Amino acid sequence: MITAIYPGTFDPITLGHLDIIARAAKIFDRLIVSVVMNVEKTPLFDIEERVELIERVVSDYPNVEVTSSIELLADFVKQYENPVVIKGLRNHIDYEYETTMAVFNKKLNPELETFFITAKLEYTYVSSTAVRQLALYGADLSDYVPKIVEDEIQKKFLNGR
Repeated sequence: MITAIYPGTFDPITLGHLDIIARAAKIFDRLIVSVVMNVEKTPLFDIEERVELIERVVSDYPNVEVTSSIELLADFVKQYENPVVIKGLRNHIDYEYETTMAVFNKKLNPELETFFITAKLEYTYVSSTAVRQLALYGADLSDYVPKIVEDEIQKKFLNGR
């Protein structure tokens, strides 16, 4: 049994993330979506809120679990049998960054393999950062995030974040 780990900040989870989850869930026996902290960003949703949102969005996928981690990815995956890491790639910038991170992770954990899934064309421009910026201006987010997430974003901005 192969366990795939899909790490990310998911702040918020987008339709692009969800597409990667759906595609990876078809390929791997078990998929762990791991919500991680990014100390370089001020989050819209705290880590517990992100985990809950993702759990709601992926509830139709029986082999997908959601968790959070503050560990190095190379260490976090050690708790799983036959782990692989999944990363989505939208463009050459993602490719350069993610291949560099894969090399670091491999150096820290020689058993760890990283699999890349390229974004579908309609999601190549979708990012959590862009969604947060659009939300600031009250833009329609329905092309970028699941309805559940859009509703929660609107609540955040109505309540002054």
